[in-house]
Amino acid sequence: MAFQFKAPGLQLGPGCRIIGGEHISFGRNVHAGRDLWLEAVTSYREQQFNPEIAIGDNVYFSDGVHISSIANIAIGSHCLFGSKIYVSDHNHGIYRGECQSLPEEPPADRLLGGGGPVVIGENVWVGDNSVIIGPVTIGRGAIIGANSVVRGMVPSNTIVAGTPAKPIKIFNSKTGLWDKA
Repeated sequence: MAFQFKAPGLQLGPGCRIIGGEHISFGRNVHAGRDLWLEAVTSYREQQFNPEIAIGDNVYFSDGVHISSIANIAIGSHCLFGSKIYVSDHNHGIYRGECQSLPEEPPADRLLGGGGPVVIGENVWVGDNSVIIGPVTIGRGAIIGANSVVRGMVPSNTIVAGTPAKPIKIFNSKTGLWDKA
C-alpha cells in the first residue's frame, strides 16, 4: 500500500478501507490501527464530487476512525486520533439555505452537502468518540476532548470539550501552563 499511495512508512492495520484513493494523499509514516475507513466520495446517486483528503507526516489513527469527504479535508502533520472518531465535510441532507432536505425523504436518499471544509492543524490530538463536521478549522496544538462534537473554529493551543465543543483551557506560552478558559 505504501508504494501504491506513494506514502513511505504507511502502515494500515487489519480491516482498513480506503475508497477513492486517487483523491487521497498521505505524508510519511502514517499509521492506522484496525478498521480505518477513509473515503473520498466521488459520486452519490446523481451527484458528482471532486474530493481531496490530504494527510500530513507522522499521523496516527487508532481503531475505528471514519473520514469521509466530498470536497476538502486536510490533516496536518504529527496529529493523533483516538478510537471511533468521525470526520466529515458533509451531511446526508442539506439543512440551511435553499433546497433544504425534507423529513419525508429517507436519509439515504437525501443529497450530500451542507457541510464545509475541514482543516486540522499540526500537533492536534483528537480524543476518542469525537465527531468533527465541517466547516471547521482546528488550530495547531489544539486538543479535542473525548466525546466532543466540533464545528466552527478551534483556536490554536486550546483544549475544547463537550457537545458542542467549547474551550476549557488555553495554553499560556509565558507561564508554560494550561489556564482555564
